[in-house]
Amino acid sequence: MKTFKIGGVHPSENKLSATSPIRRSGLPKQAVFSLYQHIGAPAKPVVAKGDTVKVGTVLAEADGFVSVPVHSSVSGRVSKIDAVVDASGYRRPAIFVDVEGDEWEESIDRSDAVVPLAGRPDLTAESIVAKIREAGIVGMGGATFPCHVKLTPPKGTKAECVVINAVECEPYLTADHRLMLEKPEEILIGTSLIMKAVGVDRGYIGIERNKPDAIALLQEKAKAYPHIEIVPLQVKYPQGGEKQLIAAVTGREVPAPPALPIHVGVIVQNVGTTFAIYEAVMKNKPLFERVITVTGKNLQTPSNLLARIGTPMSQLIEECGGLPDDTGKVIGGGPMMGKALQHLDVPVCKGSSGLLLLSERESRRTAPQPCIRCAKCVSACPMGLEPYLLATASSLRKWDVAEENGITSCIECGSCQFTCPSFRPILDNVRMGKTTVMALIRARNTK
Repeated sequence: MKTFKIGGVHPSENKLSATSPIRRSGLPKQAVFSLYQHIGAPAKPVVAKGDTVKVGTVLAEADGFVSVPVHSSVSGRVSKIDAVVDASGYRRPAIFVDVEGDEWEESIDRSDAVVPLAGRPDLTAESIVAKIREAGIVGMGGATFPCHVKLTPPKGTKAECVVINAVECEPYLTADHRLMLEKPEEILIGTSLIMKAVGVDRGYIGIERNKPDAIALLQEKAKAYPHIEIVPLQVKYPQGGEKQLIAAVTGREVPAPPALPIHVGVIVQNVGTTFAIYEAVMKNKPLFERVITVTGKNLQTPSNLLARIGTPMSQLIEECGGLPDDTGKVIGGGPMMGKALQHLDVPVCKGSSGLLLLSERESRRTAPQPCIRCAKCVSACPMGLEPYLLATASSLRKWDVAEENGITSCIECGSCQFTCPSFRPILDNVRMGKTTVMALIRARNTK
């Protein structure tokens, strides 16, 4: 069974919502759209207070190449352009829309009919990429990198294959799993669209073997797509890391930054992104809703919800039985790489993959003890780094030492902190150090 070679850990899976079919979340009373829903330049508002909008109306346009537009997920009236504390914890500009009904832009195909690629002979690589950008598609696995940028390789590079990340290795999360079970044909068409956009004839969909139903279903459906291979993978975290997935599926190793997957001929897209690409190109549907897992051991009904962007997280929790009395922390994302939310009215954004409710006992941190030099963090690191050294250098503000020892290669997977017997905040320190070092590098390069 294929997997990556260096490091990795095996946290408890806790896929509590794996058998819960995707169900549609209700409309919010007010939807809030952050202008920072992607990496790169924030979107620029094109509406004003008092404007009426429909589902699919452009609220904010892309402000540069590494930027995408934001579309309304509701119909109603713009009440204000203000600021909101989003899932990142920062206060950022946002557009507030009071909901009035559910009127969609007429150009969106709302039917359930699957549109095959053969039915669109007019599509070219350029038109596919343009449609993806217009629809505001970003990486939906959490990175939120504008999709059209990935599909426009820089000069001197050439894509040789496409790898679809259907691993979903984060504990608790099951949104991608359910999407594969319920929308397999659309995912295969989306994969074909990505392959056509970058001009390759080989595509791979990597799925961990803890999803045997999804593997079997896609393998059966993929018989009609001879250029797409379903690749079962060993269960090991962080198998869904871009570099780890490339190594597992293709055997190719992506060098340290600034090298990218395209430098070894590979383009990676998340399976949720792939489905969004199908909807954008074949259904003319912008990215204004997504599947999000709402889960927790004490939550009444762990679920996979199709939620409109801008819906408050508190509403999703209520739709799953309400906030348990003993909740100690609510995580946006999964337990390994997610971040605690400051409040429950944080709006759903394009990168919202999960909402995890932890009890007081589960969320309580053990007091850190002195490092015992066991090197478990080194063995666990999938990037071959020395996390204890990077964490110490960061805490001592020795940025030159951190940079020399490869801190920019850290993928922030949390394997080091998960495996530490002394409960040291390794990832916390490394994450802070990586942010600082990357800022210093950018400043140095602009001189």
